[in-house]
Amino acid sequence: MLRSHTCGELRLADAAKTVTLSGWVQTIRDKGKVLWIDLRDRYGITQLILEEGVSSAELFVTARSLGREFVVQATGEVVERKAKNPNVPTGDIEVRPTALTVLNTANTPPFKIEDETDGGDDLRMKYRYLDLRRNPVRRNLELRHRMAQETRRYMDEQGFIEVETPVLIKSTPEGARDFVVPSRMNPGEFYALPQSPQTFKQLLMVSGFDRYFQIVKCFRDEDLRADRQPEFTQIDCEMSFVEQEDILVMFEGLVRQLFKTVKGIDLAEVPRMTYADAMRLYGSDKPDTRFGMQFVELTDMAKGKGFPVFDDAELVVGINVPGAAQYTRKQIDELTEWLKRPQIGAKGLIYARVNEDGSVKSSVDKFFSPEDLAGWATQFDAKPGDLILVLAGEADKTRKQLNELRLEMGSRLGLRNPDDYKVLWVLDFPLLEYGEEEQRWFAMHHPFTSPKPEDIPLLETNPGAVRANAYDMVINGTEVGGGSIRIFNKELQARMFSLLGFSDEEAKAQFGFLMDAFEFGAPPHGGIAFGFDRLTSLFGGADSIRDFIAFPKNNSGRDVMIDSPSTISDKQLDELKIKSVAEPK
Repeated sequence: MLRSHTCGELRLADAAKTVTLSGWVQTIRDKGKVLWIDLRDRYGITQLILEEGVSSAELFVTARSLGREFVVQATGEVVERKAKNPNVPTGDIEVRPTALTVLNTANTPPFKIEDETDGGDDLRMKYRYLDLRRNPVRRNLELRHRMAQETRRYMDEQGFIEVETPVLIKSTPEGARDFVVPSRMNPGEFYALPQSPQTFKQLLMVSGFDRYFQIVKCFRDEDLRADRQPEFTQIDCEMSFVEQEDILVMFEGLVRQLFKTVKGIDLAEVPRMTYADAMRLYGSDKPDTRFGMQFVELTDMAKGKGFPVFDDAELVVGINVPGAAQYTRKQIDELTEWLKRPQIGAKGLIYARVNEDGSVKSSVDKFFSPEDLAGWATQFDAKPGDLILVLAGEADKTRKQLNELRLEMGSRLGLRNPDDYKVLWVLDFPLLEYGEEEQRWFAMHHPFTSPKPEDIPLLETNPGAVRANAYDMVINGTEVGGGSIRIFNKELQARMFSLLGFSDEEAKAQFGFLMDAFEFGAPPHGGIAFGFDRLTSLFGGADSIRDFIAFPKNNSGRDVMIDSPSTISDKQLDELKIKSVAEPK
């Protein structure tokens, strides 16, 4: 070994020991007669000290030749610091080198390798191997490691077996776009990278592996944002001979163990909410329940008063913002413009202030009497000092717009503390959603999701009313996991494919292997998949998953460090029997 100790290990009890450290030069402070070097590795920083009359002139020459990020080996005696630094674990000691060896030189890095760096996102992504030397990024990956280990420990204790499934699979038309891989040995044919191991984990249930899990890489060729990457990781799980309640209890247990062992938090029993209630009260199937401001409907009270915006609306709905009556007209106008942005698309915002004397002042006073507005305050349970914000329009659009407004007000009022965790199960999703453009039904989750048994008769008569045996786990307004009880009956699966617009031939071509497997005794089964990157970023108190992935892509799906994706040679294209029509960049 090129070191006897790490740079974060030594303490006052090690004084007088001769040690060897290896690491990177963080900083050099040269005061002439005294020179200090901060030596850094993954574990911490240890200060080296050279003093005139104690350290040799040759050591001073070597030390003064060093630059930031040089790789250095230092051997010397551990001594007690005269001026201790309580801000670092090694702050009571320093090492007085008797030998200093440059293991490798380094160019000056393009940004500071410090907790607070001067490097922007693009620069940090280009030099990701340098960014990974920074403590915050390293701690993120250490958190990821810890969560993976605790997940494996819990799953093993519960009798699950980790099974790897293929990465080169068959392309399927449902869901997001597939990444496809040409087959040289089968010209004109393509593999796909898995969006999830869904069919394989169901086949494992048919195989008798009644408790499967995998921490697995998945791939989706879709537009990116802060919490999306083209390749991402799932905790993928499946169980046989279970009902929905068994899944909820098992994986609530997993999340509870992660909070306990990783965060030191004893998580309370996770509340449950139906999809219908989530949409009615929050306008979202992943509500942030760290704060209130539940939706209150005003449709019946607001219509018929001669105000066209309300009279012509399908839905009039609002939120009560506690303590926000002090918002000025300028602030409300700014909020209105924020809502009118194309990303949200609201046409306007109605407000009503509850004054300290209990009277209500509204932007629509001329249409509504004081008694009407007092009725609003009662409906919203608004107290003096509260601000009522109201939107109107088409029901679905208006709920989505009000959800954005609610979240924005929660952020502006400091009610979305990342260290305050609120976990929620959302249940009873619709099985299907109708695509107006395609004029057909689509599976809200995937084609293998089982309907609620009592809703099966509605498949032919009222498909939109069929509820799925499906569930999502939501933490702080972010969906971190979702799953369902699966269809395991061949006839019901065939009905589902037919409803989704598959011909018998298309269903056979895409999923014949699964349908065939169901003929050999498929057990009742169900499962869940957690977004591991998202879960880790939530535990780390961050919005973006990018810093919890060692080598992420940017918002264009590019790895700017290795410059990928890239063109390939004509020879490779010829071998694959592929002709490219794209112009090289």
